[in-house]
Amino acid sequence: MTSTDHLNLDDLTRRAFAAYFRSGGTEQPSSASGVVVHDGKDYVQLFNVAGTLAIYRVKPDGSLKRLRRWPAELDA
Repeated sequence: MTSTDHLNLDDLTRRAFAAYFRSGGTEQPSSASGVVVHDGKDYVQLFNVAGTLAIYRVKPDGSLKRLRRWPAELDA
C-alpha cells in the first residue's frame, strides 16, 4: 500500500502544477505528467518535451516536497 492509495491522483498532480508555477516555473508541463511509484515511494513528475521540469515526493501525510535531486530512474 502506497501513500497515494487514499489520495486523489489528479489532485496531487494539480497541486504539483500549482507548486511548480508558484516557485517560478515558466515552462508548461505536459498533461501527461503525473504520479509515479519508484521503490515503494510516490512521486509527482512534471515534464514536457524538453525533459523533466520538477519532481515532488509525496509524503505520507499527502504533502508535496520538491526534490533538488531525484532517482535517475525517474528521468529515463
